[in-house]
Amino acid sequence: MTPAPIKAMILAAGRGERMRPLTDRTPKPLLQVRGKPLMQWHLEALARGGFNHVVVNTAWLGEQISHTFGSHFAPQPSLNKRSKPSNSEHVEIAYSHEGQDFGGALETAGGIVRALPLLCPPDATGARANVFWVLAGDVFAPAFVFSQAAVDRFAASGKLAHLWLVPNPTHNPRGDFGLSVNPGDANAVGLALNLSDNDLRPRCTYSTIGLYQRALFAPPWCAIPAGNPHGIKAPLAALLRAAMDNGQVSAEIYHGDWTDAGTPERLQWLNRAPSVPTGTKP
Repeated sequence: MTPAPIKAMILAAGRGERMRPLTDRTPKPLLQVRGKPLMQWHLEALARGGFNHVVVNTAWLGEQISHTFGSHFAPQPSLNKRSKPSNSEHVEIAYSHEGQDFGGALETAGGIVRALPLLCPPDATGARANVFWVLAGDVFAPAFVFSQAAVDRFAASGKLAHLWLVPNPTHNPRGDFGLSVNPGDANAVGLALNLSDNDLRPRCTYSTIGLYQRALFAPPWCAIPAGNPHGIKAPLAALLRAAMDNGQVSAEIYHGDWTDAGTPERLQWLNRAPSVPTGTKP
């Protein structure tokens, strides 16, 4: 039996309040960065890694997202490629329309639970069957590599989540989570730590890119009923912190280009620079 493909969820339901007025008429994942919608950079990166099945949650102006990308997306060929993308590079897209179903976004955990039937087929089997990527549609990480090897390592680890952390940008100087190994090491991989406010150990910022197990979104970690039929809103951070306290979340540092395009100023900065030096984040 052919194993079910590993899927990815792109979070695209937010209102983008900090990005107003740009998001008054355009959802944030469709704002242009260097000639492409922000979300398109993720779709192309996922396709390069062989991840051709994506679930997108929508709410604010969500119909624009589904109209733009439809149910199939073919990455644009690079400038040094004359051939069209092969069928294996096409991305199939399914949508979880939270705005249509519940009148608004369900926050990250609520949205993931709602989309789980699309992400993890109930009849799938094997160590990878309940693993999926999650990433925010409004971050810019053009060189991030979505690899099958990372999925295999995570599936074999037994952990509930694996996060990619980045050095703290200026808008988040305190960071989000600690790391059990020296975060300055180029290939630092260890346990993600839920540090208390008075813990002075260094923190890094969650890039919003991670691998997850379906089990994190079920009891005892998550109390939302399967499929979130009632549209319960819930953040992801509380689930992650509880899992971290039990040693169930691993993490590593990503030192490549990464920007949270969360304000008009950051978006303008991205579009002003033809390339962003590694580690430079506004």
